Amino acid sequence: MSSNTFDKLQDRFDPQAAKGMNDIFQFHFSDNGSHYLVIKDGSLAIEEGEHDDPSVSLSMSTDTLKGVMNGEINGMTAFMTGKLKATGNVMLATKLTSLFPSR
Repeated sequence: MSSNTFDKLQDRFDPQAAKGMNDIFQFHFSDNGSHYLVIKDGSLAIEEGEHDDPSVSLSMSTDTLKGVMNGEINGMTAFMTGKLKATGNVMLATKLTSLFPSR
C-alpha cells in the first residue's frame, strides 16, 4: 500500500470519533503486505507489519479499501461478496467510515 494512501487516512482521521477507543485494526492486503492502525483515545498511529493481538483483522486488496473509504464500495457488500474478510470484533470494522470520514 502506498504511503500516499496512509497519508490520506491520517488527513481524514477524526479524533472526535475515536474518543475513548483503544483498538487495533489489522489490515492484510492481498497486493501489499500487512499494516495496522492503533487507535487510542483520539489518536492514530499507522504501523507496518503484524500486531500480536489486533481487535479486528481485515483482509482485502488496497483497491477494496480505497473503494470502501471513498464510499464507492459498501463495506457490508464487500464483506458479503468475499472482497473483504474480517475476523475478531467485526463490528469495529463498521466504525472505519466514521473514523475516516470523506471530506
